[in-house]
This record gives sequence, structure tokens and C-alpha cells, in this order.
Amino acid sequence: MRNHRLAAASVRTRVALGVIAGLAVVLALLCVAVNAIFVAQSERNLDALLAGRLQLGRQLARTGVGPQQIVNRVSTTSVSAQLVLANGSVFTAGPAGGEVRSASATLNTGPNGQGRVDGSRLTVSVDIGLVRGAQQRLGRVLVLGSLVALAVSAALVVLVVRIALRPLDDVAGLARSITSGQRGGRLRPERTDTEIGQTAQALDEMLDELEGAEARARQAEESSRRFLADAAHELRTPVAGIQAAAETLLHDGSTMEPAQREQLEVLLIREARRAGTLISDLLTTARLDAGLRLESTPTSLGGLAAAEAERARLLFPQASVTLHGDVKTGDIPPGDMQPGDVVVGCDPDRIGGVLRNLLDNALRAAGPAGRISIAVTADSSWAHVDVVDSGPGVPPAERERIFDRLVRLDGSRGDFAGGSGLGLAIARGYARAHGGDLVCLEPPPGWGALFRLSLPRNG
Repeated sequence: MRNHRLAAASVRTRVALGVIAGLAVVLALLCVAVNAIFVAQSERNLDALLAGRLQLGRQLARTGVGPQQIVNRVSTTSVSAQLVLANGSVFTAGPAGGEVRSASATLNTGPNGQGRVDGSRLTVSVDIGLVRGAQQRLGRVLVLGSLVALAVSAALVVLVVRIALRPLDDVAGLARSITSGQRGGRLRPERTDTEIGQTAQALDEMLDELEGAEARARQAEESSRRFLADAAHELRTPVAGIQAAAETLLHDGSTMEPAQREQLEVLLIREARRAGTLISDLLTTARLDAGLRLESTPTSLGGLAAAEAERARLLFPQASVTLHGDVKTGDIPPGDMQPGDVVVGCDPDRIGGVLRNLLDNALRAAGPAGRISIAVTADSSWAHVDVVDSGPGVPPAERERIFDRLVRLDGSRGDFAGGSGLGLAIARGYARAHGGDLVCLEPPPGWGALFRLSLPRNG
């Protein structure tokens, strides 16, 4: 995953500057538009005024009004008029202006007119200095008004942005409190359909996950520490026995009776085998934690169960080990019933080890002459192997704890050749590595404990 540096510029400053810049552009465009409209309208008004004065002059000429009267009536305080007769005579009236806009027209007295103004040229002019001044004043007003509006808007934008982004201060405050060690704080947004609400919800979920991961890591560390302490304690007993037997043989072996010497040698071998078994189980547990590599092949689950049942009969000929249908019905027929050919994709060595461990535990619980029943069943998705024994059973409160490492319930499961306390943990690890599980269930009436191995069927 690539890491990108986060732009850490002030959000308030960036948002405020962006809004103010946009507002400034809008105001500038508005000023230009208003000024252009005013200029265009002023030009149209001037043209209309000049056209109206010329039209008045034409009407006066048709009524036979004299030249001087025409210019006097056409002119106003802002409009000047000049009439040039056909003989070159010039008549003027109105104010004299500097910068003017002019318009002219030829006056006719009509078809029957014989007046002096017939064929003369009337020119009207208007001083546009007032219009130019008005345009300049409008420009100054627009600029000044825009600056004032921009300043007021900027103050309002800064205030609104500060209020709108205040929840970010809460987010930062929560992050700092978490950093300082104050766990448990949450934002709990009222709405989660907004940007800040979604951010706050994501932060809360992240904190929940982090605290959960921290708790799990702490629990795993404590479990590992406890496991190491228990493993050392378990190894101490056989090692101490080996050491004691070896020292006794070393110092007193030459003077001991043959029977005593043989007894010490048997003790030495037994304790060494016990230590070796425990070390082997510890290594298997470590491999499970690191990730187990399976050699999965299509395997007959009934065949594995039958092979392990036969092994148990050979080791404990006095025990009753039967293979049959569903044991939960409580109908345990005498003798064997060949299970259906349930094929699953699994590592036969690992699953065989699970069944071997379950049978060994069942024989320890039921005793050398106890009863063991094995059932292989399946549905469209799962295959199950149930192992039930006639021992004292497992208390309901302990049916999950017995799968923890280095846990033995020898007091309730019998005292016949107790194991290392890792067998069930390893067996469940093998089952879960296959995508299945191993659980302890309520046994049928008249039986002690029921263990069920579940594995997914082949697709």
C-alpha cells in the first residue's frame, strides 16, 4: 500500500479564501455587467432624445413656423439646435457644450409649403458630459459597494466556516485524548449521512477496532505467557523424574538390586517418553499457530473411523468399540455397523490424528473396559464423526474450556493414563485448519461425553 503525504493546510483558511475569491469574481462580473447595461441604456436614451427633437423640428416646419422659432422650441437646457437654411443663413439656440452627440435631418414644409425652412438642415446636439459623469459616479459606487460587500461577506464567511468546522475540533480533541491514553471516548455523531458525520462514525469504528485489537493482543500475550508457564511446569515433572532416576543410577547403580535398578530404568524411560510427547505436542501447537500446511486428498471418513476403531480394539481388547449410525438417537446397537462411504477433501494423517486423539481420550475416560461408540453421518454440506464414551462426562461449564491448551479434567474424566493437556487443542486446530470444527456436545442418555468432528463436504 502506497503512502501519500496528507495536505495539512488549514481547512478554515482554504474554505474561507475559496469562498471569498469566488464572491470577489461574482461581484466583479456584476459590476461590469451593471456598468455595461447603464452605458447601453444611456446611449439609447440619448438617441431617443435626439430623435424626438428632430421629429419636433419636422412637425414645426410643416406648420409653417419660422426658423428662429423652430430652433428655440427644439432646444432645451441640455439640447442645442442649429438650423441652416438653403441660402446659407444659420439660426442657433440652446447651450453650448463641450463633448456632444449630434443628429441632423432635412426639414420640408410639405407638398404645398413655400416656407423659408423648406430644404433646410436641422442639427440637434446634446452634451454627453453629464452622462459620462454619471457613468463614472456609477463605477465608483459599484467598486466601493463591492469592496464593502466583500469585506462584510468575508467576515460572515469566516464566522460561518468556523462554526461549520467546529466538529473537526472535537475529532482532533478525541484523537489527542486517545493518544494521551484516555481510552473509551467516542464522537457518536447525531447524523451519519453528512461528511462530518461519516468521518466521525468511521473514526468511532476505527477506535472500536483498535481497542478490540489491543484487547485481543493483550489477551493473546497473557495467554502465551500463561502457556509458557504451564508448559515449563509440565516439563519440570518428567525432567525432574529423569534427573532423579539418572542420578540414582549413576551414584547407587552398582550397589542396587537388579529389581530396583530395572524399576529406575523403566521410570527413566517412561519420564523421557512423557517429556518427548509433551515437546512434540508443543511443537505441533507452534506449527498450528504459524499456519499448517495440509496435504488434502479425497478421503473416506468412514474408512478412517473404521481404521482407528480397529486400532483401539487392538490396544484395549477389553473395551467395547462400536461403529454405527447416529449416536444422538440413543439407539446403540451391539456390534458394528459399516458406516456410509462419506468422502471429504482432507489431510488423512491429520484427521486420523484427530480421531485417534478422541478415541484415546474416550478410552481414558471410560477405562480399559469401557464402551466407545463412533458414528459417521453427513448431509449435503457437512460430514460429522461423533465419538461418545461411557465415562463420567464433561460438565457443561467445562465443554469449551477443555479445548484450551494444557487443560486436563482428570478429576471428572477418570485417572487412567492422563495426557499432556494439548491433545484436544491440537485436534481442534487440525479441524479448523480444514474449515471445520471440533466441539463437545450434550451426550445421549446413559452416556458420558460426546465429541463431534465436523468437516465440509467436497464440492
